[in-house]
Amino acid sequence: MFSKTILNASIAIEAISNNRLRALLTSLGLIFGVASVISMLSIGKGAEQEIMEQLKILGANNVIVKPVIEQEEGKVVDENEKTKEEKRYTPGLSLQDVKTISTIPHIDFISPEVVYETLVIRAGLKRSVKLVGIKPEYFLSSDVKLAQGNMFSQKQLDDSAPVCIIGNGIKAKFFPQDEPIGKSIKCGEVWLRVIGIVQDRKISEKNISKLGIRDYNMDIYAPISTVILRSKNRALVTKDDILRNSRRWGNENQKKDKNYHQIDRVVIRVENTEYMAGVADILTRMLTRLHNEVIDFEIILPQALLEQEKRTKNIFNIVLGAIASISLLVGGIGIMNIMLASVLERIREIGIRMAVGATSNDIIMQFLLEAIIIGITGGLLGIILGFVFSYGIEKFSGITTIITPFSIFLSLIVSVSIGLVFGILPAKRAAEQDPVISLRYE
Repeated sequence: MFSKTILNASIAIEAISNNRLRALLTSLGLIFGVASVISMLSIGKGAEQEIMEQLKILGANNVIVKPVIEQEEGKVVDENEKTKEEKRYTPGLSLQDVKTISTIPHIDFISPEVVYETLVIRAGLKRSVKLVGIKPEYFLSSDVKLAQGNMFSQKQLDDSAPVCIIGNGIKAKFFPQDEPIGKSIKCGEVWLRVIGIVQDRKISEKNISKLGIRDYNMDIYAPISTVILRSKNRALVTKDDILRNSRRWGNENQKKDKNYHQIDRVVIRVENTEYMAGVADILTRMLTRLHNEVIDFEIILPQALLEQEKRTKNIFNIVLGAIASISLLVGGIGIMNIMLASVLERIREIGIRMAVGATSNDIIMQFLLEAIIIGITGGLLGIILGFVFSYGIEKFSGITTIITPFSIFLSLIVSVSIGLVFGILPAKRAAEQDPVISLRYE
């Protein structure tokens, strides 16, 4: 049986090699279909990895609260009829809000942040950076890890100690030859002692822009109490603020440039994703009440945003998959069409083989093997073309593509299956030929 299979395979290969151009043209539909499958799967895998990376950065179970400019609404009235009406007072997003939020059930921890643009000076060098006031929970919510040194102690947090943890980029910029731990760096008007260094994080420019996050490597982190007390507390109203606003009184076209929010962001880690919608709803109602019905905040659910993005990309992949399926179907029909034509051209050859002892099963095996070999060859060429397509998509469109061994294996299985399925009818037609009539065929 094995020797017969080898013989039939050698005859099939010889028949294909004698008509190489026709075999190549036959498999074109299959080649492009397989290339489309490879590209589709690589785009889907790339999208999955990108979304997982974004979830890792933002946190799958995080709810983010950010301050916004106060919403304005009401009736339009004539300037002459306008009466002076005091605006509702809102304290803005503050540490007091954080304490109140902590009473909501199903919350693991809360991470408030204060961010100031400041100038860092050391050893004759200066650079504008972000000074970020945080609590230790920040390193859990953002998946930032320490490479060296220690986290802020509770005593340092309570005492508003002048200490900081620097990003890896700050270390490279200001401490190229020195060991930063234990040394001081000037942030604005405050000297901070370095107690730790953040692990280098490779975040693409695309994610930094798309997710609205900072480059963690170029940040300086200090206890939130230190930043608020020693740098600036936006919740405090100073004499200068009153004078500046009084000079602008009556000019409604000129927006107030003062940021009255004490903190810039609150990240809330929820115990389980099933509680996120409920926590977000309670947060909205609670902060609306605390802010005197003034909507000067927004609540963001990163998981919901990324799930929506994932659904959008899945739709794109389904469309691409449909196109690939059509190409594969066309390729299979092409194989069957050419193989049927080949049977008509080779009736005399079939008659001679049957006359010298070949059985119907041998003829079926020969033509089936021809179809399968064409399918495998088209599949291999399609895989190569798929690599080219995937590289081109990533190079020119910026879409991340990842080719996995599974996609290659699936493409080969599909190619063999198409050759087998669409080769059955031609093989059966060849085996049904009458040897006597075939020998007389011209």
